[in-house]
Amino acid sequence: MLHHVVFSSFYTFNDVLLSHGLSPKVALLFDRNTHRLFSQQIFQTFHQANIAQSSFVVPASESAKSLRTAERLYGEFIKNGIDRATALVAVGGGVVGDLGGFLAASYLRGIPLAQVPTTLLAMVDSAIGGKVAINHPLGKNMIGFFYAPVFTFIDVDFLATLPKRDIYSGLAEAFKYALIQDAPFFDRLESQFERVVSLERAAVEQVVKRSVKNKLRVVKRDFKETLGLRALLNFGHTFGHALETLSKYRAFRHGEAVLIGMLCASALSKNLGLIDDASLSRIARFAKRFPISSRLLKRHFFDVEESAMESAMQSDKKKERGLIRFVLLRAIGEAFLCNEKISSRDIRRAIREAKRFLK
Repeated sequence: MLHHVVFSSFYTFNDVLLSHGLSPKVALLFDRNTHRLFSQQIFQTFHQANIAQSSFVVPASESAKSLRTAERLYGEFIKNGIDRATALVAVGGGVVGDLGGFLAASYLRGIPLAQVPTTLLAMVDSAIGGKVAINHPLGKNMIGFFYAPVFTFIDVDFLATLPKRDIYSGLAEAFKYALIQDAPFFDRLESQFERVVSLERAAVEQVVKRSVKNKLRVVKRDFKETLGLRALLNFGHTFGHALETLSKYRAFRHGEAVLIGMLCASALSKNLGLIDDASLSRIARFAKRFPISSRLLKRHFFDVEESAMESAMQSDKKKERGLIRFVLLRAIGEAFLCNEKISSRDIRRAIREAKRFLK
């Protein structure tokens, strides 16, 4: 599995496109926000290079990741003459990247894909690694493919328009790499936290590049998640996806839900005797630096019954033979996939402890 990641300014995109052997014909997929913010700049860049372009726009919400949206876009692709020589360029965050990847993997049995992430979360996580999917009413990302883009193009200048809440959300996913396999990165995140959220370019680029390196280190060894290594990237997601499911994806940003989930998973690791109190306290102190709305926390986490969260985990994709498999920590920087049954008592106790830390 080859996965090229290019860090550059967008004005070089045309050269990158052609250097990868793609034809000068693209289908651009935006959400309404990225279309409003970036489409004119991108249209002009392609026009100057004589690259033929069609553009398609979807809502800027998780609801766009649906079979209904995909079916509509298949029809628009056919009407606009999108063929196998056309590269689908997904310009946006996780929703556009997931949906665009799903479309590219399935339309005409596969057309070239280029990811252009415009959010920090997409740059450090969702646009890297080739997992693409849409949602089902019974679970997030349940229908999809492993489909690597020809390249992912990262220009951190896109982040200048991103709301601060989304910066924090992306930083939470970067924090995940520190916890699962890169303990020195945790030191860096603690010391550079304010510089990153203030979008100091050097600090942001360093975090993005290190996150990409961490993710590709796993993905290149286990692209289709057959060895259990890639599952480590889901640290915190079993709990986090449960919160998203219960709130119908309308309350938390994905990174916020994952941050809460990582605190739950860390508490579970401590309660099972895998990490010590000092490690959990350090993780909790860092998690509290993220300003998640107290109203959302109360309504969609603190007031949610632990049993309801546990029930919502039953659609987790790591589940095998009826067993929910949690990614846990042996230490900060060392995660593993637990294949043993964990009791409801321990799961609910971990959720209660995470609530206590965040109150």
